[in-house]
Amino acid sequence: MNRFLQLLLLSIKASRGASCGLLDVGRLNLWVRPTDLDALGHMNNGIYFSIMDLGRVDLMIRSGMADALKPHGVYPVAAQESMTFRKSLSPFQKYVLETRVAGFDERGAYMEQRFVVDGEIYAQAFVRARFIRKSGGTVMMAELLDMLGVEPGTTIPVVPEWAVQWAEATRLPSTRSEAPSVWEEIAPVVPASEEARA
Repeated sequence: MNRFLQLLLLSIKASRGASCGLLDVGRLNLWVRPTDLDALGHMNNGIYFSIMDLGRVDLMIRSGMADALKPHGVYPVAAQESMTFRKSLSPFQKYVLETRVAGFDERGAYMEQRFVVDGEIYAQAFVRARFIRKSGGTVMMAELLDMLGVEPGTTIPVVPEWAVQWAEATRLPSTRSEAPSVWEEIAPVVPASEEARA
């Protein structure tokens, strides 16, 4: 099925489905389609990232986040993503995509997403999203939480320290800064046998 059509159908289903809290775990029951496969016969690594969009959209709609942000002209964009693969997903295999807000920093929200089969994690991802105004500019998290009606003093998840370090270590310059593609020189590898002769 075309991913855009799948997203459209999911959006309609989510808008009519049971609501959930902003910090609840969202779950989608899915299966591996023939179009999801790579040449080795299991789900292509790139497909995981496309499917993760479905989980985030479902959680945003059912938690009321999408409706709360719409009047402000604010929408999320993925800024950073990291995926760890543990087991392959096979053709027609059923799995559950689990999605949860992992926490916030000043400029972004962190989402944890898991591909689960019979309660077992097959793959796990962390996504850092920024919230952008259609008129331009990034929404700071304090303002975002206010838009979502989160009361001051409400306990929110603490982002794991490793995720904060990952986000900082892999961050690229802002769009207002230069980001030239300059590759560093790599020292040639000397075979161990030649090192011994030297």
